[in-house]
Amino acid sequence: MFNENEDKNSFLNKKFLNNQTINVLVKLVHNNPDDIVDIFSLLKLQKAKYVFKFLDFPIKKKLIENFSHTKRREFLNYLSVDDRVSFLENLPKIFLKDLIKYLNTEEKKKTLVSLGYPENSVGRLMVPYNIAVKKDWKIEEVLIYIRKEVKNSDVIEIIYIVDNKGKLINDIKLGEFLLVDPNTRVSKLIDDSKYISVLKVTDTEEKATKIFSMNNRVSLPVVDDQNYLLGIVTIDDILWVLNENYKEDFQKMGGMEVINQSYLKIPLYNLIKKRAGWLILLFMGEMLTTTVMHKFSWFIEKAIVLSLFIPLVVSSGGNSGSQASSLIIQAMALGEVKIKDWWIVMRREIICGFFLGSFLGFTGFLRIVTWHGINLVNYGKHWILIGFTVFLSLIGVVSWGTISGSMLPFIIKKLGGDPASSSAPFVATLVDVIGLLIYFSISYYILRGILL
Repeated sequence: MFNENEDKNSFLNKKFLNNQTINVLVKLVHNNPDDIVDIFSLLKLQKAKYVFKFLDFPIKKKLIENFSHTKRREFLNYLSVDDRVSFLENLPKIFLKDLIKYLNTEEKKKTLVSLGYPENSVGRLMVPYNIAVKKDWKIEEVLIYIRKEVKNSDVIEIIYIVDNKGKLINDIKLGEFLLVDPNTRVSKLIDDSKYISVLKVTDTEEKATKIFSMNNRVSLPVVDDQNYLLGIVTIDDILWVLNENYKEDFQKMGGMEVINQSYLKIPLYNLIKKRAGWLILLFMGEMLTTTVMHKFSWFIEKAIVLSLFIPLVVSSGGNSGSQASSLIIQAMALGEVKIKDWWIVMRREIICGFFLGSFLGFTGFLRIVTWHGINLVNYGKHWILIGFTVFLSLIGVVSWGTISGSMLPFIIKKLGGDPASSSAPFVATLVDVIGLLIYFSISYYILRGILL
């Protein structure tokens, strides 16, 4: 699209930049970090606001730092509260205090209120303004009020009805106000039988996502414990949360800390630091497999043929565990499975593990029989017992893999952690150690007195 050698004048053009899509502008900014101030100075405020939302945090910070005092004040006050809070909450306190000073009284109050809510709560996502009217108003009064008060087109899809104290009564789509006589009272439009879906200001982002998924709405009201209307959350913020959570969970499941920057932009030192911790932990876990192998080394000395099937048996357990872990983490994220369902999940995974292990075990047994039969590999005169050893070991190891992979997310969730942290590598490491014990134990009981 654009390259580094291209003449800056080719894109540092006001008309050209404002005709580009948000996606193109985001890429342009990331590819030209030294020109971000010039780019933003040419963009219309509305477009600049949306581009800012999708930038990596270091780019945002660099941009704000290099703005003039006037531009910084204008831009920070124009940002939506949720976008502003999303940026400010990641700043060091000293820098945060400095930037807060640039906000006008109204925006400063909204921002400080949002920053006071717990991280990952609806309060942080909430837009602390809305269009709220009284039920005794005439439709004509409502329309005049909307024209006068609306500051953001995102908030006028739904009109909220409140009492004299500001408590939420109901909500009505804007279109309904346009189809009735202007002298009609708002109370005539209220449908008391309609259920109002609301978000509590202390609800988690996860809960908000579930509520949105069950309602065909572009926004939902946010209330406190006494049902006072505080603001709204819009669907674009929920989609943003889903996208961010997806990226974080994907990285955690890969066995690493979350990287909140573009791969090519993150400093090499930070990239190594983010990955080293988990790798060291997993490596220490895998060292247990060496201990197990050492304890059963006499097995391998007496029956070298058993070592041929260690990768086959152990990797099958790791794969089944990773499958189960991924399925349960996804089900938890979608609200399909809760902690109280652990026993139901375990029963299902025991059955799945047995049958999956049986399928793989039979395939392994068939392979030993076939290869020995056509003299491709000579497994010795006790080849049939070796086949049964592999068959039963795969049932045991795969069953253990599905059980541990499905239960680990429940354990971590119960302890207050993130289920995504029960990553596939961690499950695989756990299954490797126990899988070897299962394999060698079954081998001992079947081949004892024969090969061992």
